Amino acid sequence: MSQIVWIARHANRLDFVYPDWFLTAERRYDPPLSDDGMIQAQQLAQRLKGERITHIFASPFLRTIQTANAIAEVLDLQIKLEVGLSEWLNPEWMTEEPEKLSTSALVKLFPRIDTSYTSRIAAKYPETHAQVRERSAQTARCLSTEFFPHDILLVAHGASVLGAAMGFVGDIAKSEVKASLCSLVKVVRQDSEWLLALKGDTSHLTKIEELVRFV
Repeated sequence: MSQIVWIARHANRLDFVYPDWFLTAERRYDPPLSDDGMIQAQQLAQRLKGERITHIFASPFLRTIQTANAIAEVLDLQIKLEVGLSEWLNPEWMTEEPEKLSTSALVKLFPRIDTSYTSRIAAKYPETHAQVRERSAQTARCLSTEFFPHDILLVAHGASVLGAAMGFVGDIAKSEVKASLCSLVKVVRQDSEWLLALKGDTSHLTKIEELVRFV
C-alpha cells in the first residue's frame, strides 16, 4: 500500500515584513501571517486542492494555523493542533518560552480546529538543533503510522519541516530539502520504503513583487 505525507512550511510572517512589530507585540514570538503571506497560504491551498489529504496537522503557532486554515477551508477538513510540529524553541532566538494563544481563543478564531484531538508529542523550551530535529522526526513518524494508510498534511516551521522530512528519509533531507516560506515537501511510502518526491516546491507561489500589487 502507498501513503503520501505532505509537509508545508507556513507562509510569510508579519515580523519578516515589519521587523518593528516585534518591539510592541503582545506575543512577540507568535507573529501572524503578513498580507502577502495570507495570499501565499491561499495559493498553497489551491495547489493541494486535488490531493487526497484526509487529515491536517498544524503547529500551535498562529502563523502555521493561519496557513493550515486556508488549506482546511478549501479541502473542507478540520485542523489538528500538534505541539510536536512547533517552532524550534531556540534560546538564542527566544529569551523565554514563547507565549501563544490558548486553544479556546484559537477555536473562536478558527472553528475548524478539532478540539477532540490530543497532541502526541511534546516540545520543551529550550531545545538544541538536534532536539528539534528529533522531536519533529518522531512526530512525523508517529502521525504517519497512526493514520496509515491515509494521506496527511503537516504544517510546520523551517526547522520542523526539515526534521519531519528526516524522520522519513534520514540525513539525505539535510542536503535535499529546501524549507523556504510556504514550500511543500512530499514523501511517499511504497510498502515499507519512504521516497522523497518533492524537496521544497514553491512553484504554486506568485512572485513576491507580484503579490505586493494585491496587498
